[in-house]
Amino acid sequence: MPYIQFLGAAGTVTGSKHLINTTYDSSSKQGFQVLIDCGLFQGQKEWRERNWQDTPVPAREIDAVVLTHAHLDHCGWIPRLVKEGFRGPIYATQPTIDLCSVVLPDSGHLQEEDAAFYNKRKVSKHDPALPLYTLKEAQDCLKCFRPVAVEQTTQLSPELAFRFVRAAHILGSCMAEITLQTNGRSRRLLFTGDIGRVRDSLIAPGKVVHSGPQENETADVLVMESTYGNRQHPNTDPRPELARLIRETAQRGGSVIVPAFAVERTQKFLFILKRLMETGQIPRLPVYCDSPMAIRAVEIFLKHTEEYTPRAADLIRTYGSPIEWPGFTFALTAEQSKKINESHYPSIIVSSSGMVTGGRILHHMAQRLPDPKNLVIFIGFQAPGTRGAIIKSGAPEVKIFGDFVPIRAQVAALEQFSDHADPPEMLEWLRTFKNKPGATYLVHGEPAASSQLRDRMKKELAWNVQVAEYMERVEVK
Repeated sequence: MPYIQFLGAAGTVTGSKHLINTTYDSSSKQGFQVLIDCGLFQGQKEWRERNWQDTPVPAREIDAVVLTHAHLDHCGWIPRLVKEGFRGPIYATQPTIDLCSVVLPDSGHLQEEDAAFYNKRKVSKHDPALPLYTLKEAQDCLKCFRPVAVEQTTQLSPELAFRFVRAAHILGSCMAEITLQTNGRSRRLLFTGDIGRVRDSLIAPGKVVHSGPQENETADVLVMESTYGNRQHPNTDPRPELARLIRETAQRGGSVIVPAFAVERTQKFLFILKRLMETGQIPRLPVYCDSPMAIRAVEIFLKHTEEYTPRAADLIRTYGSPIEWPGFTFALTAEQSKKINESHYPSIIVSSSGMVTGGRILHHMAQRLPDPKNLVIFIGFQAPGTRGAIIKSGAPEVKIFGDFVPIRAQVAALEQFSDHADPPEMLEWLRTFKNKPGATYLVHGEPAASSQLRDRMKKELAWNVQVAEYMERVEVK
């Protein structure tokens, strides 16, 4: 009997990895094996440690990977998978491949930097501390990627085919629609990856890619994310509040620090800042984008015009490339990054990582968190256990580079910038399904989020919904 096994993003919001095995019996006969996504675990230590464990299914026995999008919690473990012996193809849309060519090497570089730092400071229990994978290993894994057009059917084996359908989450993001032949019948499995906001409106400003996931789906088994399963996005326009926060910080002589995901969120936020400045809602402060990956991602966004919403296309027509805007500085080198912290005049610093788990944002936080004149604005989800979640929670201090840094800066969060659908939006989409799936499994959510969404779906849709458990196998009947 074919089965799905949840190797990640079950009981947590990171580390997405879902295995499909086309054939299974008591003799453990191996069928064709496909991995849907291959992401890094982030957040709490118990999850991060799993990044260092071998795959429960040997990497060399996995035949292919189907990748939904280019966020690290969905793609960031691919270099390690290849390092362990995976040699099959990795299928993704062209925009996703373009973004992975930036995201994965950057991740490898950061892994090496972190290991070097821990070895220099002698603050690791491992001697020497090693990177999970290197820059070169991340670059080498890119040779495995194969581009697939949206809605093009690709036959992977006699029993299994897939096609991508739009997810509207980030540039190039798609759901994976699997057609599986089993016991003389055809079964359709739908893996959502991450689901974008259902509509493009004033309360979800700056959305770059097409609004709303594809409607009128058909699925026998649905594997669905539940990141915002217990929360509803505010229904107010966040831009007036954002403008007020920036004005007040500038008036008291402080700077604004924005941890932002380098892919999608940074580009969205820069355009919003530009519009607020051009319309006189905020002063023309220097803006520093301190993320080499974000800079390269801007170039990729400008290349894929087919992905734009009409509003995004209008912004780009009006203002052109952010890299050429006066007053906006893009720091490529470490020396350019250090110069940002040499300035003590009010400014806006946008840097990654979005959850403050690594990258250049750590240096800006370490320097500016102790000063009450400054402001930290979170514009994305903060997984439990990450530095971002600790700072956002109101904690008095946070550990950065082995030292405890006091948190005296003002901290604010604007949830409207999320690229994840909330429960009303997900239910709106699910009601368009042509049929009721025989089984729905919720993944990519914290336990409270997944369980509350399950209960709501059961009550309002009368669907058979379960919360997936780590390492659980479920048969496809």
